[in-house]
Amino acid sequence: MGDRQRLFRAVAEAVPAETVLYPGSYVDVAPSFVWAGVTYVDVDKRAMQFFGDREGVDELLAEHGADPDVHVVRFIHADYTDGVDLAASSVDLLISLYAGLIAEHCIHHLRVGGHLLVNSSHGDVAMASLDPRYRLSGVVVSNGGRYSVKTNELDTYLVPKRDIDITVDLLRETGRGVAYTKSPFAYLFERVA
Repeated sequence: MGDRQRLFRAVAEAVPAETVLYPGSYVDVAPSFVWAGVTYVDVDKRAMQFFGDREGVDELLAEHGADPDVHVVRFIHADYTDGVDLAASSVDLLISLYAGLIAEHCIHHLRVGGHLLVNSSHGDVAMASLDPRYRLSGVVVSNGGRYSVKTNELDTYLVPKRDIDITVDLLRETGRGVAYTKSPFAYLFERVA
């Protein structure tokens, strides 16, 4: 969790966000150490049990300097591909880490001007790069366990190592990421439409 907390702090310094949606979160509560309003979504029963232990979650928040009375943790036990009980355009930040094609399934919850934090697992970076509603706005790099967000030379990222035709159908079919010539820890996309 400590490693993810450093990641989330670097992202929080780079992009403004008050409301966060984290589909496929499993039991990773680290975003709540940084942001005050986080909704977690997972279909796993262990995640439901973890977040159902409000006292335990509040203890974790307090241990990491987050006030449980201020930091609202909401958990939805659901499969995000079937829809999530949240209003459209209601979140500032959408997190997609190792959980599938969240960029495609949950974009309607992300407000225009909001951001998607995504890693290349499961092809979600490639999916976001194909969607005209997203624009690459930064990359998260790691150096010695420290994270920072770069916003320059973005045209040097998302260049496939192999000459392949990346399509939405290919990404849905394979569920795998694309190997790029540069591999930052994660990417930030802004929703532009």
